[in-house]
This record gives sequence, C-alpha cells and structure tokens, in this order.
Amino acid sequence: MGLFMGNLKHKCLRWPQENETATLHNRTENPYYIRETENFYYLEGERYALLCGNRTDAGQCPEGYVCVKAGTNPDYGFTNFDTFGWALLALFRLMTQDYPEALYHQILYASGKVYMIFFVVISFWFAFYIASLFLGILAMSYEEEKQKAAEKAKKIELKFQQTLKALQEGDEAAETKTTQIEMKKRSPTSMISSLNMLDDATAAIRHEEEPEKSRKRCPLCWYRFAKTFLIWNCSPCWLKLKELIHMIIMDPFTDLALTVCIILNIGFLTLECYPMSEETNNILSIGNLVFIGIFTTEMILKIIAMHPYGYFQVGWNIFDSLIVFHGLAELYLANIHGMALFRTFRVLRIFKLAKYWLTFKILMQILNNSLVALKDLILLLFIFTFFSAVLGLTLFGMSYEVCVCNIDKDCRLPRWHMHDFFHSYLNVFRILCGEWIETLWDCFKVAGQFGCIPFYMMVILIGNLLIIYLFLALVSSFSSYEAKTTEEDDEAKNLQRAVAKIQKGVNYVLSKILCKNQNVSKDTMDNVNAMYVKETISDHTLSELSNTQDFLKDKEKSSGTEKNTMTENESQSLIPSPSASETVPIASGESDIENLDNKEVQSKSGDGSSKEKVKQSSSSECSTVDIISEEEEMVCECETPKHLKNDYRQRSSPGQLSRASKKGKIWQNIRKTCCKIVENSCFKCFIGLVTLLSTGALAFEDIYIDQRKTIKILLDYADMIFTYIFILEMLLKWMAYGFKAYFTNGWYKLDFMVVIVFCLSLIGKSREELKPLISIKFIRALRVLSQFERMKVVVRALIKTTLPALNVFLVCFMIWLAFSIMGVHLFAGKFYECIDPTNGERFPISEVMNKSQCESLMFNESMPWENAKLNFDNVGNGFLSLLQVATFNGWITIMNSAVDSIGVNRQPNFEDNIYMYCYFINFIIIGSFLPLSMLIGVIIANFNKHKIKQGGSNIFITVKQKKQSRALRRLLCEDYQKTIRRPGNKFQGFIFDLVTNEVFNAIIIVLICFQAITIMIQSDEQSQNMDIAVCWINLILIILYTGECVLKLIAFHCNYFTMGWNIFDFMVVIFSVTELFLPMTVGYYLVPPSIMELIRLSRIIHILRPGKGPKVFRDLLLPLMLSLPALLNISLLIFLVMFIYAIFGMYNFAYVKKEAGINDVSNFETFGSSMLCLFQVTIFAGWDGMLNAIFNSKWSDCDPDKINPGTQVRGDCGNPFVGIIYFVSYILISWLIIVNMYIVVVMEFLNIASKKNAKTVSEDDFRKFFQVWKWFDPDGTQYIDSSKLSDLAAALDPPLFMAKPNKGQLVAMDLPMAAGDRIHCLDILLALTKRVMGKDLRMEKMVSEMESGFVSANPFRITYEPITTTLKRKQEAVSATIIQRAYKSYRLRQNDKNASDIRMIDDDKEVQATAGNAYFDKVEEKSTIQGQT
Repeated sequence: MGLFMGNLKHKCLRWPQENETATLHNRTENPYYIRETENFYYLEGERYALLCGNRTDAGQCPEGYVCVKAGTNPDYGFTNFDTFGWALLALFRLMTQDYPEALYHQILYASGKVYMIFFVVISFWFAFYIASLFLGILAMSYEEEKQKAAEKAKKIELKFQQTLKALQEGDEAAETKTTQIEMKKRSPTSMISSLNMLDDATAAIRHEEEPEKSRKRCPLCWYRFAKTFLIWNCSPCWLKLKELIHMIIMDPFTDLALTVCIILNIGFLTLECYPMSEETNNILSIGNLVFIGIFTTEMILKIIAMHPYGYFQVGWNIFDSLIVFHGLAELYLANIHGMALFRTFRVLRIFKLAKYWLTFKILMQILNNSLVALKDLILLLFIFTFFSAVLGLTLFGMSYEVCVCNIDKDCRLPRWHMHDFFHSYLNVFRILCGEWIETLWDCFKVAGQFGCIPFYMMVILIGNLLIIYLFLALVSSFSSYEAKTTEEDDEAKNLQRAVAKIQKGVNYVLSKILCKNQNVSKDTMDNVNAMYVKETISDHTLSELSNTQDFLKDKEKSSGTEKNTMTENESQSLIPSPSASETVPIASGESDIENLDNKEVQSKSGDGSSKEKVKQSSSSECSTVDIISEEEEMVCECETPKHLKNDYRQRSSPGQLSRASKKGKIWQNIRKTCCKIVENSCFKCFIGLVTLLSTGALAFEDIYIDQRKTIKILLDYADMIFTYIFILEMLLKWMAYGFKAYFTNGWYKLDFMVVIVFCLSLIGKSREELKPLISIKFIRALRVLSQFERMKVVVRALIKTTLPALNVFLVCFMIWLAFSIMGVHLFAGKFYECIDPTNGERFPISEVMNKSQCESLMFNESMPWENAKLNFDNVGNGFLSLLQVATFNGWITIMNSAVDSIGVNRQPNFEDNIYMYCYFINFIIIGSFLPLSMLIGVIIANFNKHKIKQGGSNIFITVKQKKQSRALRRLLCEDYQKTIRRPGNKFQGFIFDLVTNEVFNAIIIVLICFQAITIMIQSDEQSQNMDIAVCWINLILIILYTGECVLKLIAFHCNYFTMGWNIFDFMVVIFSVTELFLPMTVGYYLVPPSIMELIRLSRIIHILRPGKGPKVFRDLLLPLMLSLPALLNISLLIFLVMFIYAIFGMYNFAYVKKEAGINDVSNFETFGSSMLCLFQVTIFAGWDGMLNAIFNSKWSDCDPDKINPGTQVRGDCGNPFVGIIYFVSYILISWLIIVNMYIVVVMEFLNIASKKNAKTVSEDDFRKFFQVWKWFDPDGTQYIDSSKLSDLAAALDPPLFMAKPNKGQLVAMDLPMAAGDRIHCLDILLALTKRVMGKDLRMEKMVSEMESGFVSANPFRITYEPITTTLKRKQEAVSATIIQRAYKSYRLRQNDKNASDIRMIDDDKEVQATAGNAYFDKVEEKSTIQGQT
C-alpha cells in the first residue's frame, strides 16, 4: 500500500496536437480530455490502457504520449493499492497465487523492475512460509489425532482381548465341568476323547467358515448352482485337456508374452492422432482386433483351466473379463454413430499392467485403503462443495440474470456464473482449485462487494482447509510405501522366472560359443595373478592396469560375488559410498562425496594390512606420505607391448632397475607436488572464484552484446583465460589422482564435461560453420555444483529422495497416459475454428458451420481454419495440455475449447458440449491430486529414511551448518534480555525501573499498533485535512520514539547497544528524525515518505520478540528459523537452475515476437528480463503465455526474415520443440526442489511436536532451565535456598515443569543440600531430568554428559560437601515435629495433672470450709433456740 498507492492509475496519454504554445499543465490537466479513454495508449488485443511509470526501469510511453496519473485502476477498478482493503485483497491474491502474472506485470510497468524484490518476498517466500505454516500446523494436529486414535484403538483391543480371555477361561471351565460329568456317566474314556476331538475340529471349521459366510451371505441354492454349472469336471478327457491348458496358461513365458502384448497395445493406443492416414488407421484397427483376440483367448483358456467359479473369484480376472466384453461390444457397435465415448474405455487396458507391476499394485492398494478410511472426510468435502454451490445459487443466481449487462455488452451470461446449479458447482470447484479472482470481479459487478467477499472467503478458507487435511492424510498413508511388505502374486513371480530362464539360456548359449576363449582366459588369468603378486608393475600402462582390474572383477562376478559391482555403481553416481571413497587415493577432501570417514580411510591406507587392498584398487595411487614402490609405479606409462612384459623383466639389469627406481621417485615427487597444489585451500578458493566469474560472464551476452564492442572483446579474452585455467586444473588433478580415480568421481566428470564445453565454444567462435556450438555455453554454470559444498549436499539429498521414487513417477506417468489417450479419443481434431481476421474472434455458428464453409468465405484470401495451440490431436499434445491443466495455467482456454467442440471439421459453438467439464474435473482429482499425494508421500518416506541414517539431522545441510544450526537453536532459546544491573544513581534507577517495567513496553507496543492503524486509514487522493492530521501523528510518534530511545540510553548507558533489539530501535529513530529534514534538503525525490513510514512500522516485529510478544508467535517462527540453513542451500540451487535456464533462454528465445506472455517486461532479451520470466515459471504463473509466444513458428504468426537492429540475427519466430522441452523440464526440476523445501519445514514442525510429546529432555530444555535459574540466582552463586525450590520448579517450561503444589514431589527427589539449606543447580537439574526420563537406558550417559558439560562450562565451580538431603531434612523436620508434638502433649498432660491436683486441694479446702461453716451455723441455731426458750 505504501509502495504502490495510486501507481496503477498511471497511463500513457496522447499528447494533444492543437494549441502547441499551451503549457503541459493546461493540456494534461483538462478533465474532459483525460476522461476520454480513446486518448490512452492500448496495446494490440489488450482491454486496458498501457501502464507506465516515472522511473527509468518502469514502463515507458511511445512517442507522442506522456505518462500521467489519470483514469481508473485496471481490472474494472478492483486491482489497486489505493486503500488498505484493496491492498489486502491484492496481497491475498498474491499469496494464493491466483493470476499473479497480471498483477506482476502491472506493478513492474507502473513502478519499475526493481520491485521484483517485493514479489520475490511476497509471492515466493512469504507465501511459502504461510503455506508451510498452514501445512505444518495441520500436519501436527493430524499426527496428534492419529496417535490418540492409535492409543484408543490399543486400549480397546486390550480390553477386547481381556474380555475374550475371560470368556475363554469361562468356556474352558464350563467344558471341564461338563466333561467331568460325562466321564462320570460314561465309562469308555476313548469314546469321550474322540468325541471331544471331533467337537474341537468342528468348532475350528465353523470358526473358519463363519467369516467367509459373513462375507458371502449367499443362499444355499446358489452354491448348488455354482457347483453344478460353474465347476466343470465332466470327463477324464476334459480333465486332461484342462490340465494341459492350465500348464500352458500358467507358464511364466505365457505371462511374459501377455505383458509384451499389453505394452504393445499401449503403444498402439498412443499412435492414434489427428490427422491420421488411412493406412495408419487400418493398421491400428487390425492391431485392435488382434489384441482383443489375444485377451479373449486368454480369458477363455483361463476359464477352462480354473473353472468359471474359480476364475471369477479373482478380482484381476473380473477386470480382464470386463475389458474383453468391452472390446467385443465395441466391435459390435462399431457402425453406430455417437459411440466415440465408448471407445475411450480402451484406456483401461493400460491398468492390466498393474497385475504384473508390484509398485502399481501396492500404490493402488494403499490408495483404496486410504480412501475407505477417509470416506467421512471425503463425504464432508463433497457436502461442503454441494452446500457452497447451492448457497451461491441462492445468493447470486438472480443477480447474474438481472445485472448480466454489467458483465457482457451483449447481455449474455459468461461461462462462469451462478445462475444454475451446474455452473454454480463449477464456479465453486474453480475457486477450490485456486482460480477465484476473475469470477470475484464478475460477482462484484452483479452483486456488490459486501455480499461476494464473505462467500468467497468462506469457500477459499474452509474448502482449502478440508482439501489440505485430506491431502495430508493421503500423504501420510503413502509415506509408508516402502515399509509395505506384500507378497508378490503368481503373475509377478512368473515374469521374474521367465526373465531368469531367458538369461540362463543366453548365458548357456554364450558359454557354448565362447568355451575355448574362456579356457584360454582362465590360463591367462592365473598368469596375471602370479605376476601381480610376485613382480613389480612399473612397466604396465594405465589402460593395461585398468583392463587387468576389469578382468579380475569379471572373474569375481562370474563366481557369484556382487561387492565390486555395487562399488562401481556407487562410484559412478553422486551418492555417498564408503567403498567408493576407498578407491580415491590422495585427496579425501576431493573424493566423490567428501565422506566423513575419509580420515579413517586414510589411516587405514597407511597400515601394512591395508596396502594390499590399495594395491588391488583400480585407481592410481599417490599420497603425501610414502607408499611402496608398486603403488607408486601403477601410474607409470610405458610403451612396452603386452606380450613382451615377461621378457623385459627377465632381461632387466640392476642398473636399469636403479634408473627405474630413480624415475619412480621423480614421478612420485611430481605427483606429490601436484597433489599439494590441488589440495591447497588457496588454490581451491582461486578455482571457485574463477568458476563464479566464468559463470557470471554469461549474463552479459544478451542481445545488446554486439553493440558493446569493448565488453564483447573482454568476454572473448576472459573465455580463453578461463578455458586455460580449467584445463590446467584438470591436468593437475590427472597428475595427482590418476585417470581412474578422476573419471570414477561424478563431480570430476562434471568438471571434465565443462572443460569440453569451454573448448567447443572457443572452436565455435573461430569457425562460422561451428557457430551453433556457442549456444551450449550455458552448461558452464554447472561447474558451480562441484565447487561448493552446499550445492553438493542439496544435489545428493535430491538424488536420494527422488531416485527411489522413479517407480512411482512411472505409475503417475501411466495415469496421465490414460487421460491423454482418453483426451485424444474425445477431442482429436475438434479444437479447430474459423477466425474472423478483422477482430480475431470466432465466427458464430449461424454464419459458419464447418470447415468447407469457412474456406468458402473470401475477404482478402481465405478465412483461416485454425487449430488451438494447445490441443489433443496426439498423445504428446495431450500431455502438454494436461500439464497446463495440472498447473492451472491456460487451463481455462483448454476447457473452453473442449466444451465448445462439436465434431471434427465443425465450427465450435458456445458450451455445446458442456459436460466435457467432467473430464477435466476427473483429471484434476484422479490425475493430479492423487498422484501428487503419491509422489510427495514417497519422497517424504525417502527423506525420513535418509534422515534416520544420518542420526536425525537434516540431509540438506553441511557439517558446518549443523553446528551453526545448533548455535541458532541456542540463540533462539536464549533469554530475550541480558541481565543489566540497576544503576546506583536514584534518577537513573528511577528511569531504569520505568523502562524495564512491563507497562512501559506495553505502551510502546500500543503506539506501534496505533501507527499501523494510522497507515491503514490512509488512501489515495485523500483530503488535505487528512494529510495534515497524519503529519502531526507521525511527528508525535517520532517524538515519543525518540524519548523512549533517550530514556533507555540514560538507564542502560553503553549496555544499550549490547542488545540487537535496541540497535534496531535506534536505527528506526535515526531514520525517522532524518525524515523530518528531508523536505528541507533534497525533498521527497530521493526517499518517498511512504518508505519512511514503513521503516517506522517495521518496529511491529517487536511482537515476535521472545519474551515480549505472545509465545504462539515464537512457536510458529521457530520451525522456519531452524530450517533456514537448509532453505538457504535449496534456494541457492534454485537460483543456479534459474541462472542456467535464463542463459539458455537468452540464447534461444531472445528475438521471439512479443505477444501473449512475452512483453517489454517479461522477455529473454537480457539476463534480468530472463530471470523475471523464470521467476514467473517458478511460481507456476503465466508460463502458458510464454509458450504460446514461442509457438509462433509459421509465416502467418511471425516473420522469419525480420531485421533486428544492432545484431545480425534475423527473424522473430520461436522453436516449439525447444520451448516445450525448456518449460517442461524447468517446471519438473523446480517442482521437485520446491516440494523438498516444503518437506524440510513441515518435517521441522513435526520434529518439534514429537519432541514435545516424547518423554525426553533436550539441550534446549537445559538452556531454558539455566535462563530461569538466573531469576532465582542473580548473583551466580549456583545455589538457591530450599524455600525457593517450589517456585523454581513451577517457573520452568515443560517437560521439567512441576505444577504447584509440588513440595511433596520435590522432597521425594532426595536432593543433596549444603550448609544453610542451599541446593546446587546441577543437582536440581539432574533430579528433574531423572523424573522426566525415568529408567531410560540413555539416562546414565546423559547424566555423565551433563556433569562433564557443566564442569567444562563452569571451571570455577564452587565445591561443597552436602550435609544432608531434602528427604532427610524432611524426615528430620517430621521427626522434630513429632517430637515437639509429643513433648507438647506431655507438657499439656503434666499441666493438666498439676491443675487437677491443685483443683483437688482447693476442693478439699472448700469442703472443709463449708463443713466448718455448717457446724458454726448449727451451733448458732442451737444457741438461738436455747435463747428463745
């Protein structure tokens, strides 16, 4: 939005001719003049005006036109970046890769080619990351659900087995009771035992027959009918005939012959084409009859041999019978009109190969099982598409009818609408395929924006979610392809037996013919072996030694050993092989693969025990250490004839031997010197630099090279220098390694081929007739592969993951072949149409009905009866058309031609054959979606297999990068903020507390989000008041950001610049302050204000900052960052492939006529433009248009004699054959590389998820533990108080995390404690690790590694003597508590006893006192009574 706001309105306006003295302002600012669209410049055949820009690399207007901002945006005004909503829609379109080439060209025309960087970031990397993130999350959820389902199934199975066992035990108990009762009743024990055995046998038979009966469920009468009529055992003669036919039809050679017939039948099916001669048609018809007869005979003989009952019990036999019945029915209905569709079922004969092809059979079985298991998900997807089609019909059906004139000027419904259910369903299917933007524009014009966007977003998001989930489920099932162990059927085994018998027969015949030669060679072999052991071989030439070694290998092969064969095969390839590395003598670093075990190989080669092995190797020996003379002299080339060797050795004198030994030492020194040179790191760097320079020089050889004489002369001299340097390097390596070692190394073979290319290109420059040899110079760039280890690693990994999948590629090829043959039967010769040359449109069927009427029309000459460039006239064209349908490039045009087709030599009509859409729908599902899941599943299986072989490390990174990956993981898991001590100054301490407060950070995040909202509300051509408000808001934000920076500088001092995030914020502040002074200095011409706003907005990545933003952002970003080294390596390979193809395109398509996909921006004239084209093809965007332009090879489409200014090349025609190979090969290679990129990231997601679920502790967990430890031990004492232990355990991340209440668990760990109730960090970590790992075998090793690692990382560790443990301390505390409680209870009891004694004494005193009082009362009463009396 900030980069392209308003740019798409820039158009080329015609310069007015009247009033020449008027100013430019008056002429271009006239609203009536600008409003007239005919004043804009239009390219031929384009609907919208040509876009332009004011940059030098942007689109330029032709003479007489000026670039102004006028009119509306392209695509009915719906494609623009003028507001946030439209910019978001355009960005979403780029990420979903829907028609991106149109927007790609519009932006480059209006803003400049430099903005290709934007598309590389958004269309490739950002879209790649979002897609891989989506896939990774779904893959993790799918694997979790899969594990839960497996665990649930195990539990259910366990319960079922327990229940079954209990029932069996109960049955056995009941049976024992009944047998005991019967034994008591009956005396003969033998009868009882026999009856029990009979009951057991009948029960077993019933148990076996019950599943079969449950599957068949046929009434008894059918069995009787089958036994009577379908099992033919009539007479002995018939049985003998049946045995004879069974022996014939089941013979291995019969199956081999049938397989050959099937392959020949497939070949005959592929020969059908249009136009086809009568002779070819007759041959194919006769061939069809022959094959039908063969298959019918096979069926009849098998029915006789197996009985009809047994024949139809086999599924493949039923399939064969259906093919036979179809062939016979086709013959019967051959003369009936309209049975062409019936002929398409001939392609089913292709799948007869599956009976003899084990891979095909396994994949079909996996597919069948997967589809059955996923039937609910498939049904849900179908229901969703049905619901979406009905909803679209309900919401927009009437709108398309009422407002159809808004779409088409003739008020006719377009091809893609929602007026009826079928078209609505097709529209939904197209949206799910990723093509939605064009139909969305039509929906905008008939129903408005607010109704269409929710519907389309619902279909895109939910539909793609279901499709990706189904895709992942299929990939997961196919990823276990190699783990499948299925027994081969008799047919597959018969093929192997037949081939083995043929090989045995051929070997027998050859042995009879060459019997004498073998006897002679055996004697020669013995002599050679004796000579090789006893005598020196200094007189042998290198070729003779090679022949001798090959002879030895042949003998070992004939004796049955296969070790050398494997070694040869491995050494010829680029795949690592330990045996291949042993044959490379000196430079282990320059060996075939740079194996990690080269040091071991070198150490072994220095031992005496291994010298014989080295001596028997087929490579020449040279080393920087001294080796025995035989090994040194293996490379000496002498001209002594072979038959004079023995005589020469017998006549050799001591003087001659001494001279030979001196020569041998000189030769050894020469080779040592050469070896030191080629092994020198400076020499390697020099060769690498020269390789890069020679590769980069190719980019300057564009169409303007003839006009740049100086550069051309420099490039010619540079080519000569590069050629001499590479020849010198090759000679040095020949001297150092020897021919055999050099030419058994795959990378050296590649270097040798590049040297040959250099020489040929020089020869091509010297002679005019050899000038086409110059076009092979692009192969020079392949040398980069052998010079850089990262490239080698990626190439090897791709070979490892791709080569084992070749069988699956063949299966997918057969599926495509079936659809291509079906397309030929349906559409061959039907894509022709009569074109009106005045407007380039097709004549309506009311005017022209067929080819003859078209040719009878005469305007200038005759009307062209033209064929579509992409058609199904033969199988090759069918494959190319299906590739465009599979990549969703140009598929709409192909489908339009198919649904409009009527017949051969008949004018097409609009949607006359509308149900042909079903053919393409079936191909997208069966021919594209399912094979894609097969291929990716098998590639993932190979990826995992080789990853396990390498110990779980990524196979796309080097050894150095593995260390860097570990460091990167450590960096990502480090604490987000380094510990900075609080300043002692009160003012600085106050500011420190302020800036480190979480509230302060939250306020900064709010300001950043507010700035983002400010940018979002801006729009193109907004009011002046809005501009003023935005300026003030930006000024306030700059002031606040500057204040934040100043406060942090005051609080942190120099420590401010020790943190990367602070440096980033400081740079943003510098740029923001600079923006305030730009208008007063250079204005906005140097740096647009939108760029500065984006720089300030870049601070929003603080949300991703570990510890600051939500943890979910870090979890989503972590897999991408960990897979970044592998992604960079793969990206380097993609760039190299793009570079090579760009150079090839410049040599072959630089002068192609500009039309369709080739224009002023995307072309092959220069290296930069070629890279733009290939970037489009990499994201599968618009390659169909480029191929259409290259298809212009006829006089009617191009001019082969056109003069191209500045060069001697004539013509602007393309080469269709080269163009097809060019684009198809690039698409396949780039697809394989990009698929592996996705696999790397998704596997990283699954790896992280598996580590979370696994009960193990990783290095990251230890690192996180010490990060948390710093919070509780800021002084670094390595100890914490035991009271903090519970908080520490609760603050850790899983799996070391222990939720509160956890004191009981911590005490049970029995941690050692030092004086002062302190616990050491290592003891806590070991205890928590043991808690997670349990009694794992790896625990002891991990404990020792942790202790040694801690000691090495902390050499000044504080030693201590633990005085107790947490368990003992707890026991002591419990004991003390018990003692205290006992003592307290004792004291209480004592106190209670004392209190009771005191109460008793007091009570006694009170009793005595009351008694005395009573006594005195009685005395007083008596005295008073006496006194009264």
